[in-house]
Amino acid sequence: MYSDLGLIRKMKQGDEDAFAVFVHKYYPKVLLYCQYHCMDKEDARDLTQETFVRFFTKLPEYHYRGKNLNFLYTIAGNLCKDCLRKRKEIPLQESRLEKERLPEERQMENVLNKIVVQQALGQLPEELKEIIILYYFQGLKLTEIAETLHIGLPLVKYRLQRAKKQLEKWL
Repeated sequence: MYSDLGLIRKMKQGDEDAFAVFVHKYYPKVLLYCQYHCMDKEDARDLTQETFVRFFTKLPEYHYRGKNLNFLYTIAGNLCKDCLRKRKEIPLQESRLEKERLPEERQMENVLNKIVVQQALGQLPEELKEIIILYYFQGLKLTEIAETLHIGLPLVKYRLQRAKKQLEKWL
């Protein structure tokens, strides 16, 4: 098994196995990140693929700094923002409820709760939503979020607190 630095070196040398290992390692996290940002599974898959394409395109200039995932999140975040800008709509449509076909009442309640949370997330300003997604859904530490977004730790803490207050008010 390669270390992250070893993977980058092997990929720069054109090792196809290293590319496969890299994608296998990071694809699920980037996909989840994209799903929470754009709230559409098809768009999320497309954006995840485009994230890796752009990463591999920029690979010759890429300088490993210890966190490949941060760079991937940066690319994915920019792609998601572009996608949402193009749509010019609130990311969650009521028709999503129709797509979820669950027979039991308790399962239906879970779907409704999920939709309410996603709608609340969709109403947050982009900079607050991004903090919530990275912290709660991706499991990043506050310092990792600061690195990923290229902002200071106090600003991350402030935005997280502000986002929580907004969500509490709406939920």
